[in-house]
Amino acid sequence: MPLTNKQQLAETVRAACIKAALEAYEEGGVLGLCAEGRWEYAISTLQQLDLNAVLDCANADEGGNRAHLI
Repeated sequence: MPLTNKQQLAETVRAACIKAALEAYEEGGVLGLCAEGRWEYAISTLQQLDLNAVLDCANADEGGNRAHLI
């Protein structure tokens, strides 16, 4: 069953959030943060995520291929 445009957008946003959170958590470890600090760093990154850039990627990729975000 093909995804609707809303579902594709939701999947794109989810992928971008997961990628940003994982990268921030890892970076927090490199910076020497404890587990709680790494989590806070990841949340802060999500709060600052450029949603316009995510939307631009979603609009440019109508085929649903999110490989460039992952």
